[in-house]
Amino acid sequence: MSGQSVGIVKPKTQHFNQPIELSSGRVLPEYQLVYETYGTLNDDKSNAVLICHALSGHHHAAGYHQQTDKKPGWWDHYIGPGKAIDTDVFQVISLNNIGGCDGSTGPTSINPQTGKPWGADFPKLRCRDWVDTQRELMKLLGIKQWAAVIGGSLGGMQAMRWSLMYPDEVRHCVVIASALKLTAQNIAFNEVARQAIISDKNFHHGQYLQHNTIPRNGLRLARMIGHLTYLSEDGMGEKFGRSLKEGDFKLGSDNEIQFQIESYLHYQGDIFSESFDANTYILMTKALDYFDLAREYGDDPVAAFSHSRCHYYVVSFSTDWRFPPARSREIVDALIAAKRPVSYTEIEANFGHDAFLLPNARYEQAFHAYMQGVAREHI
Repeated sequence: MSGQSVGIVKPKTQHFNQPIELSSGRVLPEYQLVYETYGTLNDDKSNAVLICHALSGHHHAAGYHQQTDKKPGWWDHYIGPGKAIDTDVFQVISLNNIGGCDGSTGPTSINPQTGKPWGADFPKLRCRDWVDTQRELMKLLGIKQWAAVIGGSLGGMQAMRWSLMYPDEVRHCVVIASALKLTAQNIAFNEVARQAIISDKNFHHGQYLQHNTIPRNGLRLARMIGHLTYLSEDGMGEKFGRSLKEGDFKLGSDNEIQFQIESYLHYQGDIFSESFDANTYILMTKALDYFDLAREYGDDPVAAFSHSRCHYYVVSFSTDWRFPPARSREIVDALIAAKRPVSYTEIEANFGHDAFLLPNARYEQAFHAYMQGVAREHI
C-alpha cells in the first residue's frame, strides 16, 4: 500500500502556565509541550487522532522539517495521505511527552526554582502523567473526544491508560507491540542499560550538564543493549549474517576484524548518544518499568478494562521477543472477558520489536482497514 508524504511540517510549542501535580506527588509549576499536526480538523472536531510515542520517540512522526532532510518522521510509513493513518481523513496530533528531550519540558529544561537544568532532579513520571498533560493539550485544541489514541510499545501503554482514565474521551484505542506490564526480563534489560549510563565517569550523579559534559559512552552502550533487544535473531541474520565490515582472518594480519553487526551497533550507539539525553533515557525506562495497567484494579486486567467504553485494536509481531504475541493475547483475552469490542492481528515479520516501525504489506493493509472503519463509523 502506497501513500504520499505530509510534506514539510513545522513543530508547534504550547506553554502551560498552570502547575500540574504528578503521580509522584511532586508539582511542575509550569511546562511546555512540543507537537506537530498533520491533516485538517473537521468542523465538529471528531476526526482527531493522538499518536503516543515510544521510549526514544518524539513529536516528529511524519513528513520533513526541511527539504534537505535525509529521513522523514519516525512513523512516516503509516501517517500521511492514503496511508494507514490517513491525513486526508484524520487530523493527527503527535507530541513530545514531558520528560523528553526534544523541546517539551524535561531534564534538559531549566528548573525555574534554581535557574539550572533539572538534570536528575526532574520528577519521576508514570504513563498517567503523560496522559494528563496530553489531555491538557487536547482541551486547549477544543477536542472533546479522540477518534483514536494510537501507540506502539510504550505508546501502546499510554493508549490503554487513556482508555481507562478518560473512557468517554476515546472512541478507539490502538495498541501495537505492547503489554499490560513489563516482564522481569524486560525490567532487567532496562536496568542494565541504566547502569551503563550511571557508571559513566561523566554522569556526575545526573548533573552532567552543569559540568559541561555528557555520559556519552554510557548512553552509547545503553542504546546498543536496547537495540539488540528490539531486533530478532532471524532479522539480524538476514540483514547482517556474519559479513565483515573490514578485516580478515589471515594469519598475522594487522587488519582488525569487525563484523557488520558490530559496525551497525556502534553506529546506532554513536547517533543516539549525540541526540538523546541520558536522564531522559533513565526517566523513560523507569516509566516503562512502573507501568502496570491493572495494579489499582486488584491486579485484575478484566476489572481494569471493564471501566473502558471504546473499541480496541491490538497488533503483535511474530518475532518480537521483547513484547511477544503472548503479551498482546493477554490484552485481548482480558478485553474479551470484560466484554469489550476488540480486533487482533498477529503479523509475520522478521525484524523483532522494531517491526512496528517498518514497512510490512500485511501490517499496512490490516492497520489501514481498521482505521477506515474508524472513519466510517464516527466521522
